[in-house]
Amino acid sequence: MEWRAVKASRVLKALASIGWRIKRQRGSHRILAKPGWPNVTFAFHEREEIGPRMLSRIAKHTGLMPDDL
Repeated sequence: MEWRAVKASRVLKALASIGWRIKRQRGSHRILAKPGWPNVTFAFHEREEIGPRMLSRIAKHTGLMPDDL
């Protein structure tokens, strides 16, 4: 899998498109939920860039694929 850096807002949109929803939010910390998966904390500001290594970690916990972005 080949990841490239993208803005946090784009990652959040991609997660929503694969079924994740914001369960609750406090500041820039969003708790995401999806049936059958443990909750995930997404702690990035909208304009922040997320690098390939962090995207890989997010993918491991959410099922996100490079094609989803």
